Amino acid sequence: MKKIFVFILLLAVNISLLAQKKDFKAAVIAFYNLENLFDTLDNTLINDEEFLPSGPRNYNSEIYFDKLNKLATVISQLGTEMTPDGPAILGVAEVENDTVLNDLVRHKLIEKRNYKIVHYDSRDFRGIDVGLLYNPKYFIVEASDKLFVQLPGGSKDAYFTRDILWVKGKLGGETIHIYVNHWPSRSGGEQRSAPARNAAAQVCKNHMDSIAKLEPNPKVIVMGDLNDDPTNESVEGILKAKGKERDVRAGGMFNPWMDLYKKGIGTLAYQDAWGLFDQILISHAWLNKDQTGFFFYQQHIFNKEYLVENKGRYKGYPMRTWDGNTYRGGYSDHFPTYLIMLREVKKEKKGF
Repeated sequence: MKKIFVFILLLAVNISLLAQKKDFKAAVIAFYNLENLFDTLDNTLINDEEFLPSGPRNYNSEIYFDKLNKLATVISQLGTEMTPDGPAILGVAEVENDTVLNDLVRHKLIEKRNYKIVHYDSRDFRGIDVGLLYNPKYFIVEASDKLFVQLPGGSKDAYFTRDILWVKGKLGGETIHIYVNHWPSRSGGEQRSAPARNAAAQVCKNHMDSIAKLEPNPKVIVMGDLNDDPTNESVEGILKAKGKERDVRAGGMFNPWMDLYKKGIGTLAYQDAWGLFDQILISHAWLNKDQTGFFFYQQHIFNKEYLVENKGRYKGYPMRTWDGNTYRGGYSDHFPTYLIMLREVKKEKKGF
């Protein structure tokens, strides 16, 4: 039924667009938690022992390259129902370093897209970072930085978490700001760890506010594995992300995932309950459909059947890479998410 509904919706929209005799260009904005994408080399600066050939997982080059192939397969298909180019911008989490990202973008399935990388090493105790892949055909980077998140005392056992990646650039000539996040986990309990995620949300919000002082009603994207759902304080309270477009005012944020979450649809599962941690939030400036720039069109969870676990204790969950220390050969314990943005293309200007 879901597929039939989506088909009918797309058909209705396409008929409407044809009736208006307008041409549109699509840009796909995506996020994917890659679930422990480590190389096989020992990095003495981080805790990567479990992902070494001598570690408990017996990690090796064969597993690493199989993992890259699985991830590239997914990335090669994201958003291609709208554009064969796939994601123009792809935020990622749980990557060890820029080496693994370079290996990923050079994979034969996606190498022709010529993805470029923005990455900074953070002080996360596990040694995992966030990063941004972008297609220079669509997006040009102008500035970037990492934003440090100070964990409040007593909220987490670890001293450091992932930095937030901020990237400013031009999407089809428009200035946009992107924040790639991987907020502190719920280990130790949701309630005890909530202040850590609230702290990360506040770092993000403070930086967004500083941008808004310089650029009225900027186009902002906040994406990531937030380790919180759309209704949690960090998202709905601190970022003030609303689930209805009509409720969003200039300077506010829209959360396209609220309704899906309330229907029990998610991107990861834990103890037979679905969570929707992998969110992409957008600012008010994306919502006006009658503009010369890109506007928000659709949100999607990429949960194709081949990404779903088909046996064992995780049956029905996203097919994970590991079952304990045993290589399961899956893709990730998270489904990727993506937004489709559209821009009207005047007949005399059909390119970027």
